[in-house]
Amino acid sequence: LDYPVLMAADILLYQGEAVPVGEDQRQHVELARVIARKFNNLYGETFKEPQELIQKEAARIMSLTNPAAKMSKSDSDKLGCVDLLDSPEQIREKFKKAVTDSGKDIKFLADKPAIANLMTVYSAFSGLSIKEIEQKYQNAEGYAEFKSDVADAVLSGLTDFQKNYNDIKNNPGLIEKAINDGVKKAKALAEPMMKIIKKKIGLV
Repeated sequence: LDYPVLMAADILLYQGEAVPVGEDQRQHVELARVIARKFNNLYGETFKEPQELIQKEAARIMSLTNPAAKMSKSDSDKLGCVDLLDSPEQIREKFKKAVTDSGKDIKFLADKPAIANLMTVYSAFSGLSIKEIEQKYQNAEGYAEFKSDVADAVLSGLTDFQKNYNDIKNNPGLIEKAINDGVKKAKALAEPMMKIIKKKIGLV
């Protein structure tokens, strides 16, 4: 219950203007906007009213085993979610076993939610548009090759991320420096704002 309030505090304290969120967090940014507006009306212009920044493409990726549900790491079916640190073998297996729709056409249609979801993933990682993907597989005899290509695109897209993660993970000094630098930067931004807020509401 406190999460939306904490999120609003983070946004407002650091004067966030455009907040990248998923569709399911649109209302959290709206709450931050309402709080900013009410505070500004009571105490004078202080906070910027943030706007949500929602990516249209790949904004909502669905489960590989249930295209009616959002992909989630808390899914009891581990085949439904691709973790960023999954091994190549795990990723290939998950896309190989991903559910598909009836028929063999690879088209982005409302009545083909499983294929549309896979196309969205493929587009996000390959850079191909949905139309280009449809054209590429217009003569496909089934889904096997397409699902294999989706896995290849995801693996290619995660290679640098996984390498960087492991490099950082194996360098405790780098992690500690990043934390300390982050704390200093956050304090430098937050402390002046907190002084303004406290003064306006009469706490100092």
